Amino acid sequence: MTSYKDVYTSWKSAPEAFWAEAAKAIDWVKPADAVFDPDQGVYGRWFAGAECNTAYNCLDRHVEAGRGEQNALIYDSPITGAQKTYTYSELLEEVATFAAALQSRGINKGDRVVIYMPMIPQAAIAMLACARIGAIHSVVFGGFAPHELATRIDDATPKAMICASCGIEPNRIIPYKPLVDEAINLSHHKPDTCIVFQREQVTANLDHDRDADWMDLMQDMSARGERADCVAVAATDPLYVLYTSGTTGKPKGVVRDTGGHMVALKWSMENVYGVKPGEVFWAASDVGWVVGHSYIVYASLLLGCTTVMFEGKPVGTPDAGVFWRMIDEHKISVLFTAPTALRAIKKEDPQGSLLKDYDISSLRTLFLAGERADPDTIQWSEKLLDIPVIDHWWQTETGWTIAGNPMGIEHLPVKYGSSTVPMPGYEIHILDEGGHEVPRGDLGAICVKLPLPPGCLPTLWKNDDRFRDSYLANFPGYYETADAGYMDEDGYLHIMARTDDIINVAGHRLSTGGMEEVLSAHPAVAECAVVSVADSLKGQVPVGFIILKAGVDEPSEQIEAECVKLVREHIGAVASLRKVMTVGRLPKTRSGKILRATIRKIADGEDWAMPATVDDPKIFNEIEGVMKYHKVGAMPPTE
Repeated sequence: MTSYKDVYTSWKSAPEAFWAEAAKAIDWVKPADAVFDPDQGVYGRWFAGAECNTAYNCLDRHVEAGRGEQNALIYDSPITGAQKTYTYSELLEEVATFAAALQSRGINKGDRVVIYMPMIPQAAIAMLACARIGAIHSVVFGGFAPHELATRIDDATPKAMICASCGIEPNRIIPYKPLVDEAINLSHHKPDTCIVFQREQVTANLDHDRDADWMDLMQDMSARGERADCVAVAATDPLYVLYTSGTTGKPKGVVRDTGGHMVALKWSMENVYGVKPGEVFWAASDVGWVVGHSYIVYASLLLGCTTVMFEGKPVGTPDAGVFWRMIDEHKISVLFTAPTALRAIKKEDPQGSLLKDYDISSLRTLFLAGERADPDTIQWSEKLLDIPVIDHWWQTETGWTIAGNPMGIEHLPVKYGSSTVPMPGYEIHILDEGGHEVPRGDLGAICVKLPLPPGCLPTLWKNDDRFRDSYLANFPGYYETADAGYMDEDGYLHIMARTDDIINVAGHRLSTGGMEEVLSAHPAVAECAVVSVADSLKGQVPVGFIILKAGVDEPSEQIEAECVKLVREHIGAVASLRKVMTVGRLPKTRSGKILRATIRKIADGEDWAMPATVDDPKIFNEIEGVMKYHKVGAMPPTE
């Protein structure tokens, strides 16, 4: 089978046979009794009865196959200047030794471990060590506020915490241990142990009985020759819990099971990303997010690639050419990053002049996900890099691609603004509020027919009821993605906005994503966001925020007026976009997602809480000031 259509049809006609075949790429301790058991769990469970170990599949089997001297992990920190490369044999040694250290502190199969680390190799080592002994890790993005960390401690009830002494940003050092100690003080549940990796920039005080030094434990285990063996776990046992923000304020613990996760990720590396064992794959994300779990740590190592951990930013460490330096220096074949990273590079270096200093001929494909990829950014990247630039769409909950362009099967024609087609395992339906299929081209709620494929969440941590209410209740028989969009006549999926970002202007349902697409096409605009604000006449009206590219000479008022005109020309007067405002930056999560819902609440004068994931809280003050100046929303106008 060489075409996408053939592969997708083969899955749809015999889904269990399809995934049974994919599962042959994984080494199992015990094969499954059933590829899919519809009677287990909330909607069924994959590979019921099977036993396996993720760390074995990521490390041991490659070493046993004679590939121990191949590079497994490259760490590159432009912030500190540090670099380190681990072969598969070296990474296995580190992981087995630290897994023994965890066991020495009483951590065993089924215990939870919260990992609070920056982008250093020890974060991946800790994750793989947990997987090795059957412990369930929950990675919390390093630098999260103590209150937010405490809520996750109380939900996951970990036996252990693992942290670094500090995280390092381009212009500041953040001590982590005081944040962890405060979180434990705030939490009702108290972990038994806290293992601290001391970085040279900050030495943390280990002044609690629970505290232990990472290097001391490693040296002790090495001196005694202690190495942990792989512990067999059920394929349906959790590998990890990853928290995502909940609408009620209590975070949702997305559960990732062990067996289906390996099958799906291994399949995706070869078929979605078109990567081969031994190639260098770089997911420019963070281990605190799902991309870091799936494609920095697990998928790359499952396939036998060399993965990259990057402690830096797309701009400012030291400049907008750092991505090109990374590709040149490490001979990266495939890069996966967020559109916001490309927009940041485009803003700082719109002509791509820094690229001339580097040889990026090793780079074959650039993948984008995490935020909607506007056509202008994709086209700018294509022209600059002269390679395929592929938008694809997935979620924390799914753990891998829902819709994409399967480069390992067939490079399908690119449609700008579309994440291309559904992947095997995902039968996508666009539904109206009553749960009925809408015509092709019409906007609706994007839903996936149950069961979800291997690798997707089977439930939320110890909360089946919340899982049903959050994802399955509104459209019985379907998983609700909470994204809105449409399917075109060719079966291409177009993600237009979160469901909450579909606005109703005088009875017309309009997508903020469609308006952002128009604004981003203006040659002076580097990045933009459109949100709705309450309007007494029309119910809701959109307002736009734009960030200008570096070196733009035209007055911002002129560009704002041109943007309003563009939306009127491309979407029509019905859009009612009358106000576009220039801002220096937009409030985002640390993973680069624009916090549109919070901007909307500020504009409407609603109560709002500071999002736990915001990159810099001060940005909201800047946004408030701009809205007051432009007399937008519920705030009183500036005197």
